[in-house]
Amino acid sequence: MWTDADDCGKQLADWAVQALLEEAELTPKPGLVDLRSSGSHDNMDISFMRASAESLRTCFAAMGKAAYRRNPDQELREELAFLGRLGEQEMMRVTQGVNTHRGAIWALGLLLAGCAVHGAPVTAREIAAVAGTIAKFPDRCAPQQSTNGMKVAQKYGVQGARGEAQECFPHVTRIGLPVLQGMREKKTPEQTARLHALLAIMASLQDSCLLHRGGPQALEAAQQGARHVLESGGMDTASGREAYRQLEQIMLERRLSPGGSADLLAAVILLDKIQSASGIVNPMRGGLSHRTAALSV
Repeated sequence: MWTDADDCGKQLADWAVQALLEEAELTPKPGLVDLRSSGSHDNMDISFMRASAESLRTCFAAMGKAAYRRNPDQELREELAFLGRLGEQEMMRVTQGVNTHRGAIWALGLLLAGCAVHGAPVTAREIAAVAGTIAKFPDRCAPQQSTNGMKVAQKYGVQGARGEAQECFPHVTRIGLPVLQGMREKKTPEQTARLHALLAIMASLQDSCLLHRGGPQALEAAQQGARHVLESGGMDTASGREAYRQLEQIMLERRLSPGGSADLLAAVILLDKIQSASGIVNPMRGGLSHRTAALSV
């Protein structure tokens, strides 16, 4: 599909930035910035999220270019990490120090690199497999200072963003994408299908952002709330919409934000775009329903 590394990097960056914009603009979302409000955040809004996403275009293009038809090895892992840190610096400059997309740089950067290694759009699971291989190599140049996500992973014994990547993004390929594609087959509106994918991810993921904000109790409340929405029939039913209202109220009252789940929804959207470009409509056919997916992994 791509004629050279520059072409690959540019196209993948376009898709990655668009995925971040579409995730940010998805409305409603529980506790997250959307077109209605800042959710549980007091230091960012939709304009911040848009500016942050656009600031990462150069970073993502460089990652795609660097990974084009490369072997997924130690050298590539550290090159991607270096480019990711440059992207994070630019993001922080644009947002005046607010961490809007640090987790997304990690997840989307690995996934677009996984696609670039193949040299053409392929299936989500093929991309995630390469991304997982890359993630398993250590970054010997990583800063010694731990991020909030790393501290949470150590404190509560959860896998965090690093573990999700090293396991080949199971919440993206086994939950988020099957739910999104399954809802489309039912002719569900796209925004509702994406919200259901987010809720299914939330119901299962040990979201480090929730653990950081409120500990295990916050994580359990969010997971149970998301499951209740799906088990009540989702946003297509009155009972599901009422369960969603209750979930959103809990998230706002307790100032909880499922940022890790949002990052993975952006990854779902990215992989969906890549698969569509290659004519792969639904490789997950026969996969989990949105309710079953929420109760697995």
